[in-house]
Amino acid sequence: MTDTTTAHAHAAHDHHHDQGVGLSAGMTLLLATACGVIVSCLYFAQPLIQLIGPELGFPAWTGGFIVTLTQLGYGAGLLLVTPLADVLENRRLVLVALSCNVVALALAAVSPTATIFLLASLLVGLTAVVVQILVPLAAHLAPRAIRGRVVGNVMSGLLLGILLGRPAASAVAEAFGWRWVFAASAVGTTVLGLVLARALPVRRPSAAHGYGELLSSLWTVWRTMPEVRRRAFYQAALFGTFSLFWTAVPLLLAQRYGFGQTGIGLFALAGAGGAAAAPIAGRLADHGWARAATGFGMAAVLVAFASTGFDLGLIPLALAAVILDAGVQTNLVVSQRAFYSLAPEIRSRLNSVFFAVFFVGGAIGSTLASVLFAHSWGAVAALGMALPAITLVAFLLERR
Repeated sequence: MTDTTTAHAHAAHDHHHDQGVGLSAGMTLLLATACGVIVSCLYFAQPLIQLIGPELGFPAWTGGFIVTLTQLGYGAGLLLVTPLADVLENRRLVLVALSCNVVALALAAVSPTATIFLLASLLVGLTAVVVQILVPLAAHLAPRAIRGRVVGNVMSGLLLGILLGRPAASAVAEAFGWRWVFAASAVGTTVLGLVLARALPVRRPSAAHGYGELLSSLWTVWRTMPEVRRRAFYQAALFGTFSLFWTAVPLLLAQRYGFGQTGIGLFALAGAGGAAAAPIAGRLADHGWARAATGFGMAAVLVAFASTGFDLGLIPLALAAVILDAGVQTNLVVSQRAFYSLAPEIRSRLNSVFFAVFFVGGAIGSTLASVLFAHSWGAVAALGMALPAITLVAFLLERR
């Protein structure tokens, strides 16, 4: 099929093929673990900026750009790599992408210059998009009635990877140096690839497109599916807030509270509590509460960042981290549950468009974090409140 109009014309046929073949608890756990392990590499640099920057010669104010470039690589991978899951056998695609990710991580570990490290960061992001092949695969395998729950469970693993990747990176860097963070990740990803090679089922999509046609169809998805556009813009703003917070907070903890890498890593554990929101959000979406859950997620992000503007100390800051992460995760899972049901045979392309847009928001948030924090935490908090506030107003005013 060449566009989503054709997809809708075959809605009855798609419904038959959208029932899922079943997904065991063990496979769900494996996919969640895989997503967590892989996606963590996108965020290793966030708590390590003060170590990587001086050694490789980055000016202090450009520290956030290290994270930004990784996220931009991820965004490029979403547009250039993940659509292939709609036309190529999924297990083989996953294994090839994972192999490339291992090479990129190894290059980051041995980078002698800032230029080489930035290139490695771009490639790490580009190849880590394999997680966005695994999540739609889980949706394909899951029965429609529990798809939200399954996606939520897998996405909780992804969020834990994002959050636990930071303290793990800090702990390893504290003990062995920042280069060992990337080296250890390369080894772990290699082991993961061997496990997935044995465990993943074969999935051969029925569609047959040329690569150019496949990429051009992304514009058709964007043009013809307003639900995807709205959800992508909402999540871009919320994920921009998420990246703003987690890029600036390590700088705040080091400067104001004198935290070292271990302390920064332990603080990052606070946000891990937000992962519990993912399965709950999925169940709410399965039972028809998607709109209420969306509003709650946006409001939670706003409240979380608003509380940091009062500078109430470490405990309120940690509580804000939990609330913020729960809000972002809630909106993400509900959004995925919504657009995964639109056109099953182009699910990977729906995923590509959605995630590419919202990761641009994350990249912008990471970039602005260092610049705003150089002025004051108040400047960070002001933007952190403005983004979810605008999003919430837009959501409340949209036509049902």
